[in-house]
Amino acid sequence: MKKIFYLLIILSLITSCKSKKSVIITSKKEAIKKKKYDDDLNIRILVSNKKSTPEKSKKSVDLNVKDDEDISYQPKEIILTNTDDVVITSDDSNYLIEQLIYYASENLGIHYRSGGTTKAGFDCSGLMYSTFKIYNIILPRSSSDMAKIGLVKEKKEARKGDLIFFKTRGKSQISHVGMITEVGSDGEIKFIHSSTQNGVIISSTKESYYQRTFAQINRIIE
Repeated sequence: MKKIFYLLIILSLITSCKSKKSVIITSKKEAIKKKKYDDDLNIRILVSNKKSTPEKSKKSVDLNVKDDEDISYQPKEIILTNTDDVVITSDDSNYLIEQLIYYASENLGIHYRSGGTTKAGFDCSGLMYSTFKIYNIILPRSSSDMAKIGLVKEKKEARKGDLIFFKTRGKSQISHVGMITEVGSDGEIKFIHSSTQNGVIISSTKESYYQRTFAQINRIIE
């Protein structure tokens, strides 16, 4: 009898531990399902403490709505154009940045393709464009135009999620872009980008080529 009693206690402890496990939302569709997606700003992606449940209907965006009710979800796009003071703010910007890095990193190893914005191949701005577009943040299509949005920051102010730009075709115009994934205490900046020779990779500003061609850092998400 005692063995059964102790066994029941152990099972209850295991069950309670499992119920407290948090689940990170890793897709916009899942975020909509869990009501963690802000219709006004389209960028509030949070950590959910509830277990994920199978999606019963593509139309279900409210957990309290029955499957047979007619729900249409039309997310608004945040279109960033050539201004020099556009910065998206959100209480959950840190989590959004982690998600952007996560999605960009899903493309590591994909080869370079001029004009490419899909897994068939990316150019540098195409990788950034498609990554931000996942959350309906529409960046300009070229690296030179991307450099005209957000707030320009000093190298020492760099942080994860910032866009980093280079002048790889001489010093006249910005021609390359990546997204910062890590900032070291020694000033080293690591960034994900699509290079012409190696495709989507993570590089460092300590590499001589990127030391020489570095242009600026822009903050898009505050």
